[in-house]
Amino acid sequence: MALAFLDRDRSIAPAGYSRWLVPPAALAIHLSIGQVYSFSVFKNPLLALHAADGSSWNLKEVGYIFSIAIAFLGISAALFGAWLEKAGPRRAMFYAAICFGAGFIIASFGASTHQLSLIYLGYGVIGGIGLGLGYISPVSTLIKWFPDSPGLATGLAIMGFGGGAMIGGPLASNLMAHFKAAGQPSIPYTMVTMGILYFIFMMFGVFTIRVPPTGWKPEGWVPSVKHSALISSHNVAVTEAWKTPQFWLLWVMLFVNVTAGIGILEQAAPMIQDLFKGQISPTAAVGFVGILSIFNMAGRFLWASFSDFIGRKGTYFTFFVLGAILYFFLPFSRQDKINSIPLFVAIAALVISMYGGGFATIPAYLKDLFGGFNVSAIHGRLLTAWSAAGIIGPLIVNGILDHYVENHMNKEDAYPVILHIMCGLLIVGFLANLMVRPVAEKYWVKDKNLVYADGPAH
Repeated sequence: MALAFLDRDRSIAPAGYSRWLVPPAALAIHLSIGQVYSFSVFKNPLLALHAADGSSWNLKEVGYIFSIAIAFLGISAALFGAWLEKAGPRRAMFYAAICFGAGFIIASFGASTHQLSLIYLGYGVIGGIGLGLGYISPVSTLIKWFPDSPGLATGLAIMGFGGGAMIGGPLASNLMAHFKAAGQPSIPYTMVTMGILYFIFMMFGVFTIRVPPTGWKPEGWVPSVKHSALISSHNVAVTEAWKTPQFWLLWVMLFVNVTAGIGILEQAAPMIQDLFKGQISPTAAVGFVGILSIFNMAGRFLWASFSDFIGRKGTYFTFFVLGAILYFFLPFSRQDKINSIPLFVAIAALVISMYGGGFATIPAYLKDLFGGFNVSAIHGRLLTAWSAAGIIGPLIVNGILDHYVENHMNKEDAYPVILHIMCGLLIVGFLANLMVRPVAEKYWVKDKNLVYADGPAH
């Protein structure tokens, strides 16, 4: 009975409720789960922890923790997206908080007993499920509250995911330093503390999230009669959406955009040091990673907001055309070519802003094409593209780098190959975006009696 508070009908906004109270609830979730981007702060401490036993985990084994978490983000988003539409955002956010917090605590037991499998289970599997539920849970709610600016709405929330590392990284580092100085097990205690803190912070989102009442619309807002052919006035159910060519074209677009972004993010610090040998210190390389994090976060808000004015197709057109040009020219800024560190940093930052912008714009693109009826469920299935990119991207980057190192070739010569492959992938995305057309009538919801959060389907 206590969990009845989580029911959708208990979270309907009262009269006079301000829709601007919804983005902070979404941010509470996304700023928390965005910690996954800062997981690398645990890498060296985990390696050192197990090395104290006279044995060791290697970087690949520890790196699997992050990969498993991202894989389960996509899997859980796909599996639970349709359930979320029925259960409502509050219940989904509550379960996300439990899974994400519990994932840290289970992982802490794995760290304290030096069992990597427990860390895989905790942070990777259970925490990854929390990531997936938390990532998609506010999306459709925000779109329903902001039908006049869906790009801005999703950008506000998903911006938090990109910025979560700016909180999670320093928090983990400071906690580990604190517990180590106190003579306590630094990694297990840090993970338990973070699990509890993030659960509490995410509960703020659970308690404050509201869904609009049936028939609600912003005061004074009248839907435009003239709009792009790509903005549908009809709805498509999730069971039909994934059968459409539009869904798979957007899947390819998200996949290549994420894979290309990982081409820089995966090796950001080593890359700038390899391309500008002797000019970039390890500290400066960390600063470069910080700059990328800021642009990743800002791009999610700015590009998604911009898409409300030029359209989603126009925004992705920019990503793929400008992105391909920038990826092509980025390696020419290296030390033995133009030798311009500011140019390298500027290009990389702009590219990463589009990487983040791609994540934030895609929910609004889905809403345009498929309507708001099942947008969370459709978004959940589309996020499997992220899971795939999280595996393929590192395989491309690390495979090429390993090939150059094993064959005693200059490592810095591997980066142009990597970046030009990413350029090619963006051209594939450009072609996919070019092929996007309105969804055929045969996929539209026909049953007028179907009801969802803000009224009957139409």
